[in-house]
Amino acid sequence: MLLLLIFFKAVDTAALCTLYTCIASEMAADGGSSSLGLPCVFSPKSRQYLALCAQDGRLRIWNTDSKTLHQEYVPSAHLSATCTCIAWGPCRTVKEGPQRKKRKSEAGQPEERADLLAMGTAAGSVLIYSTAKGALHCTLDGGHSGGVNSVQWHPEDSLLYSGSADTHIIEWDLQTGKTRCKWKADRAAVTSLCVSPDGKLLLSAGHIIKMWDLETKEIYRKFTGHSTAVRTLRFATTRPPDSNGLYFLSGAEHDRLLSVWQVREDGNDKNSVVSFTLTDEPQHIDLSTSTSKEEAVRLAVVCKDGQLHLFEHFLNGPCKKPLSPSCSVQMAGTQDSPVPVPLLAAALGTDTGTVLLAYGNHLQPVMERVEINTAERHICLTRDVQTTLSLSMETAVSKVKTPIVNAKSRVLVPGLPGHQAPIKGTSQGSEKRKKGTDTKEMSIEERLGEIDLSTVSSVKGAPKGTPSLQTDNFAVLLVQGLESSDAGILNKVFQTRKDAVIKKTVSRLPLPAVLPLVEEVRARLYFGVAVLMVRWLKAVLMHHTSYLSSLPDLVTQLGVLYHMIESRVRMFHKLTKLHGKLYLLMTQVATSDSSNTVTDVDHTAKLVYEEGKWSPSFLWRCCGWPCSTRPPLERRHFDAVTICNLKKKKKYTYQNSEASAPPPIAVPAR
Repeated sequence: MLLLLIFFKAVDTAALCTLYTCIASEMAADGGSSSLGLPCVFSPKSRQYLALCAQDGRLRIWNTDSKTLHQEYVPSAHLSATCTCIAWGPCRTVKEGPQRKKRKSEAGQPEERADLLAMGTAAGSVLIYSTAKGALHCTLDGGHSGGVNSVQWHPEDSLLYSGSADTHIIEWDLQTGKTRCKWKADRAAVTSLCVSPDGKLLLSAGHIIKMWDLETKEIYRKFTGHSTAVRTLRFATTRPPDSNGLYFLSGAEHDRLLSVWQVREDGNDKNSVVSFTLTDEPQHIDLSTSTSKEEAVRLAVVCKDGQLHLFEHFLNGPCKKPLSPSCSVQMAGTQDSPVPVPLLAAALGTDTGTVLLAYGNHLQPVMERVEINTAERHICLTRDVQTTLSLSMETAVSKVKTPIVNAKSRVLVPGLPGHQAPIKGTSQGSEKRKKGTDTKEMSIEERLGEIDLSTVSSVKGAPKGTPSLQTDNFAVLLVQGLESSDAGILNKVFQTRKDAVIKKTVSRLPLPAVLPLVEEVRARLYFGVAVLMVRWLKAVLMHHTSYLSSLPDLVTQLGVLYHMIESRVRMFHKLTKLHGKLYLLMTQVATSDSSNTVTDVDHTAKLVYEEGKWSPSFLWRCCGWPCSTRPPLERRHFDAVTICNLKKKKKYTYQNSEASAPPPIAVPAR
């Protein structure tokens, strides 16, 4: 599937390469903010796992301690019913198969860890995945008629809440897997949900934020103030609502403010009490809740532009001015021209200055614990993402079993050491090998003696031969350049623009040279030479797809390449809109310039009147003047009448003169 996606992206990119070469230098590992907006959540408490869903619909769970891929799950409808939201369930005690009975001295507190993970889909179903089993736990379907926008767990009971685009909220019973309660929450779609820490209140939001009593399923409070759909809801304190100490925060689409609301006992809570300023729409939020007024709320917000903002504030009443972040963190590459690396998620550590970061792309995120000095307002971290990317599946969890092979046996598999694809040599003559001839291997001296460098035989009637050393063959040059890493040879081969030559060259390559060719093409695509490299990539995928699909580390080799092409194709839609606007503007400017140019007026007389030869009444009829506008003939004398453009504008000029008559002028025949 990954090969097919890269193939279609390469075909689309071939038509866009000339447009992309005009853009700025290469973006970060995943093309800036292209990978942002996808579900990405750390596990609660220990932050041991990072769960995320990429563009291909797969659920990947990464171990933040070992920085390796822990589990991977592909839903059956991952392309048609993509994952829209994910949420970790409360930590619980997990039994991992049959174990021996422990002694009383060994018995202790059972370890609690994150196990269940809820995934909302665009088809309206909710999938419950178990990390302990490494498989799907159950499927909750039949409740929503629209896509699920948010899922939230009850902190104590085995209940799950889901909000959908069908304007309804459903309370699911996980023990039975059926709907426990369903009610309409809003006129518009429900975009976000949040359950209070004590499990008694539920926040839901579309454009209006509503607080529900979970026992009676009735509205407790309403909060208005956002003009767009609310995407983020989080409780900031654990205090009861009747003490005027319950606070929660909200963030909306295209809004650069994070609003904090206070639930007051008297009901006077129409406006937000505190606002945090951001650089873009909030994408991922992690906070440490406050239990009293003397304890500050720590907040880590990852925005859509890939920046991290840290806040620390005491929630004890309204604040008039918006609060700026105490520290802002950015990530950049180590290239000569620094390229921003997007941050995907952040989690606050137990220490004040420790933050767990996830950055890069969703296929291969990089996780790192960083000590941040909050005394500095702006911090920029430089990392080499290309060398850090690694994909390794844990053997204890992987379902792919490697067969045990005897040490004396030899396995010939494409891509493994010891395998060499047969290369057909050129024929030296038209004589066929006879049966029964000796097949003894020739020595090097005998081989060199039989080499014929001449392309045409000097003897008449002799069969034409082909050169044994084909140094002008692109396939031979390409293999030599890849083996020796000679930039001169590779540049000479890659400069060709003929599709037929490229296809024949790639088809003649031996299999061991296919993977180095893909690496070279990826490197040249990354540094901006995309016009010619896309043709080579398309030819490789057309001729050697079966070989590439047999490689065990296919995702490692082609993952970065897929994300690079994905980021460029995604930018094409915006560039097309910009091109259309610029074309419309230029055509309007050209039209206005052409309309302002004045053409020369034709001063040639179309008809000349000479007194005495034409009657005045005929002249008036030719001019088309009404009788009421005719001047009295006894008071005016016409020296000349010039009629210009009779059929179009009918311009007529006359002169009133009492001087002598002009000289006679020739008049055309009537």
